[in-house]
Amino acid sequence: MTRDQLSARLRTLPTRNRIITALDVPDLETARTLAGRLGSAAGCVKVGLELFSAAGPEVVRLMREQGREVFLDLKYHDIPNTVASAARQAAALGASFCTVHAQAGRRALVAAAEALAAAPLSPLAPDGRRPALLTVTVLTSLSEEELQETGPSTDDLAQRVVRLAHLAWDCGCDGLVCSPADLPSLRAALGPGPLVVTPGVRPAGAAKGDQRRVATPAAAVRDGADFLVIGRPITRSDDPGAALAAIAAEIDNHTAPEG
Repeated sequence: MTRDQLSARLRTLPTRNRIITALDVPDLETARTLAGRLGSAAGCVKVGLELFSAAGPEVVRLMREQGREVFLDLKYHDIPNTVASAARQAAALGASFCTVHAQAGRRALVAAAEALAAAPLSPLAPDGRRPALLTVTVLTSLSEEELQETGPSTDDLAQRVVRLAHLAWDCGCDGLVCSPADLPSLRAALGPGPLVVTPGVRPAGAAKGDQRRVATPAAAVRDGADFLVIGRPITRSDDPGAALAAIAAEIDNHTAPEG
């Protein structure tokens, strides 16, 4: 499946499946309980470093058995062979997405993209799809000062995001993970082709937490996000399923074409 075909299929998913609920919990049983509270409203969930470190592949299999898409957000950053092998494992688990750091370099990005293109289709794969390979350019938690401290450069944060996004797209990656603030510049630079998953999304009035660059769900979608990662505003709600459904309705109401 080419990246154009994959993107087209993913973009036809209903809004509730394009809101990725972050299962940022410490163990499998807590994830199971939270998934139960979310119910069928949560069509896609994020499994990140904390949960995967505690529960491993079992939590991905559990979510797939429940019919949920899985955003496996492990941010691969290693030598090319290791990154490619990890991407193949994500495909075997039936993940819908996996992530890699752009700073892993050109050879690692190409190796991961080629590994997914050649990986056999898993029986757990949703709708016959391979995982989309998404590249992390700059973490949404980083400020300009922190970025310069860890990786001094002549370009500023916005310029670096665009430069790394071009690298990822040239290497065959399917899309990007980027902050809401970076969406307009990335779409201007790369056009509508890349899939874009946007964390740092908070409904109006919600606390920012540790995110520095945030936007409301509807604003992020209008600016070009295909998928949104939302955690605490949903998972810490008294009724997570209802909170997710309300966000989906807000997006649909504010992004529907006029007339």
